[in-house]
Amino acid sequence: MVIVDVATLLVSIVALWLGARWLVAAASRLASAVGVSALIVGLTVVAFGTSAPEFAVTVEAALAGRADISIGNVVGSNVFNLGVILGGVAIVRPFRATDSLVRRDAVVMAVTTVLVLAFLADVAITRLEGVFLCIALLTYLGGLIVAARGQVGEEGRDAVTGEEGRDAVTDGKLEPTREPESETAATGPIDWIDVPRLLVGLALVVVGGGLLVETAAGLARAAGVSQWVVGMTVVAAGTSVPELATSLVAARKGDVGIAAGNVVGSNVFNLLGVLGIAAVIRPMTVATEAVIGLVWLLVLTIVAAALLATGRRLIRLEGVALVGFVAVYWVVALG
Repeated sequence: MVIVDVATLLVSIVALWLGARWLVAAASRLASAVGVSALIVGLTVVAFGTSAPEFAVTVEAALAGRADISIGNVVGSNVFNLGVILGGVAIVRPFRATDSLVRRDAVVMAVTTVLVLAFLADVAITRLEGVFLCIALLTYLGGLIVAARGQVGEEGRDAVTGEEGRDAVTDGKLEPTREPESETAATGPIDWIDVPRLLVGLALVVVGGGLLVETAAGLARAAGVSQWVVGMTVVAAGTSVPELATSLVAARKGDVGIAAGNVVGSNVFNLLGVLGIAAVIRPMTVATEAVIGLVWLLVLTIVAAALLATGRRLIRLEGVALVGFVAVYWVVALG
């Protein structure tokens, strides 16, 4: 019934926003307590946690033999993350990015996209290629662990500076602000209540995202829409809602490091982890639209990385451009 579907959507949205608030707050405080930058936390714990809906939906679709939904979900989610979420974060709170985000993480994201595009050039992804993607993810995680150890006591909340950092971005322009009291992360005793708060927040995000996807996908299927379209629009947008909620809440709180890291980390995890594990479980053959979608994703990835690299910042106008790119992509894909 329509009333039941609407009620389910409302419940899922409430769960997502509550979970996102608790997840961001707890992750930020835990990072500060141990001296690890918010960027690293966003790239790992928050990013992988909010990618759980993509993982569940993609693996389930692969097991059911619906490869187009699996690939469409991954590609569509990454397009949504880079365009709508990263662009939305810039609109809410323009930010300055560090060298690590631009030179390391954005580059890894771009290389990962090229790699998956190469694997899918024959419109299929094999189990061996899935294993390779999983190994690449483990390698990336190993690099992040090494970086996190090196950052303890060195790189603080200025990993990605919002409006309260060295240079705030106001109305699309950088303006100097007061120098931070310290360039290192503020360390202190861990408030252990933040651990269950983080886990509960993560659970709410995952459950809320699952409810939203189930309801939206059911309505789309009833309307007779193709699996690829369902995967790259309704399912992709639905599974990306956790990232959207988490990133926007983080941006509003000034934790732009978590917000930006969440987007980049989720994209890397979706391509290497989600798609890799799905291929290991069941090799997939997809429609040619998947390759075209990956080309769009690669272009958007290059554009986003270039915008971050120019002046190490993302302003509101550039955020609007990223959102507009996704709008054009959806119009072309649905046309």
